[in-house]
Amino acid sequence: MVNIIWVSMAAIGIIYAMLNGTMDQVNEAIFSSASEAVTLSIGLISVLVFWLGIMKVAEKAGILAVLAKLFRPLIIKLFPEIPKDHPAIGYILSNVTANIFGLGNAATPMGIKAMEQMKQLSGSETASRSMITFLALNTSSLTIIPTTVIAIRMQYQSASPTEIVGATILATLISTISAIIIDRIFYHRSKWGAS
Repeated sequence: MVNIIWVSMAAIGIIYAMLNGTMDQVNEAIFSSASEAVTLSIGLISVLVFWLGIMKVAEKAGILAVLAKLFRPLIIKLFPEIPKDHPAIGYILSNVTANIFGLGNAATPMGIKAMEQMKQLSGSETASRSMITFLALNTSSLTIIPTTVIAIRMQYQSASPTEIVGATILATLISTISAIIIDRIFYHRSKWGAS
């Protein structure tokens, strides 16, 4: 469905440009945007590689293990359906840790693995409570160090690319707490409705 929406928007834009006689401006915008996208991507790759390296150093130094131990009691409380020693808990902890450092691209494979493990655990085709909670947690933008945004700000020569960290922490706290509260409200509402 999303593909149809994007194709429709592009087709409408091109037809409108042809009817208005502004096709040359559309072509210019397409090629300048493509060039800028390549430049931005190369800049982001370098920052992502840097932070992935930092994550690898943190993993070898045992910092990620300490963070995982720190978050383990909270994750176990958030996901009571999952046994404490189940591999899904490890994938969830890895996903949360990567997201905290703003490494969404690195967190995605771990998130997919966590979802696969939770699906196997539930044995159902419908989303389990744990899967919904995990999705709500990931959608809430759990990030303390927004590496991608900092990289984009650096790419565009921001005077202070890291000044958004404080606002990011505040936004993360609000969005994550709100997501967990809303998840619990809907869960308890569905339980009360079923009984």
